[in-house]
Amino acid sequence: MTSAISVFIVLLFIGTPIALLMALSGLAGSWELGGLRFIQIIAERMFSGVSGYLLMAVPYFIFTSELMNQAGLTERLVAFNNALLGRIRGALSHVNIVVSLFFSGLTGAAITDTVAVGKILIPAMKREGYTPAYAAAVTACSSIIGPIIPPSVVMVVYAAILQNVTVLDLFAAGILPGLLMTVALLVASFVMAWIYKFPRHGDTNLRDAARAFLPTVPALLVPVIILGGILGGLTTITEASAFAAMYTLILGFFVYRTLTLRKVWESLVATVRFSGVVFFLLASSTVLGWFVTRSGLARDAAGMITAISDNWIVQIGLVNLLLILLGTVLDVLPALVVVAPVLVPAMVQLGFDPLHFAIVMIITLNVANITPPVGMTLMTASQIAGVPYERAIVTALPFYLSHLAVIAVVSLWPAFVLFIPSLFD
Repeated sequence: MTSAISVFIVLLFIGTPIALLMALSGLAGSWELGGLRFIQIIAERMFSGVSGYLLMAVPYFIFTSELMNQAGLTERLVAFNNALLGRIRGALSHVNIVVSLFFSGLTGAAITDTVAVGKILIPAMKREGYTPAYAAAVTACSSIIGPIIPPSVVMVVYAAILQNVTVLDLFAAGILPGLLMTVALLVASFVMAWIYKFPRHGDTNLRDAARAFLPTVPALLVPVIILGGILGGLTTITEASAFAAMYTLILGFFVYRTLTLRKVWESLVATVRFSGVVFFLLASSTVLGWFVTRSGLARDAAGMITAISDNWIVQIGLVNLLLILLGTVLDVLPALVVVAPVLVPAMVQLGFDPLHFAIVMIITLNVANITPPVGMTLMTASQIAGVPYERAIVTALPFYLSHLAVIAVVSLWPAFVLFIPSLFD
């Protein structure tokens, strides 16, 4: 175990790609445990990590989100929300959050939401008098709703790695926390709009809102089709994801008429690239995960947590702090595949519900995605806004505090997370 930890730390500090880091750390640990006999099964482990039927849903979900981006869904959602909220002070700030809520069900990746929403709303907010730092902050902090509200690529990957909870349960459990995150961000947005006297977007009425809403209806049916089929027991996760991709193609070509063969090709290329990253991470994580299981590292981690405190509130608080610290230097998916095989068995051994802890981990790692020094979503939004990253960090503090409040509620109130999944038992 010593050699695996040493290799992991050294490779992390020299900037080795995370997939290679996990594979080489697992190889080092496997050699220490059983020599050549264990090394020989590594290839089989890597293949088994990416051969599951469930993982076929990942490229379909990614392809669907890319097609929706290319079809111009974001612009339609922005138009609808502007018409609905235009009279309210700080309208574009609230619109930014609500659009992320709608858009999250179509992507499930925070960076995708940041780019798609930010390229439209950040320039619009700057033109109406919002500071670039504020525009970047609200865009980045709202975009992390994406991996919480289903369908979510992160949840599919989690279920593939741990296999102790189903994707169906994860999707159902993410709904209420995602909505709570949206409400908390809107509260912060309304308070800041009142304090800083943000502008209204313009006079609107219900007729304008209805006229703007109608073109968005076919696109908003995409998450309804996915979740309705899965939660209703009509389709599997993979079947629903494939059907959503086909529906989106038809929508883009024949309803919106905004898709072209060139755009479909660009969507396919982006899907292959992102899917390659995801599957390489999964293959490498199985090597490290197998070593963690054989070495008893999860058992040792549980023992360390218990040694610090036997109070469950303290225990989950310490784990949340660890996840945020880890998430400051790693993106969500790499952090998940590195830490989940160690922490999840340890927390289950301590008595935590596996589904509850899964949602806590996913939310906390995504909040860490806006936490310095890396904070990829906030850094991306800062680049779009053309503002120094440090200024965006300071401006994002109220939104960040609202996310921490959500983490506290979700961590300390398991019944809140488990309510909707219990309806399908």
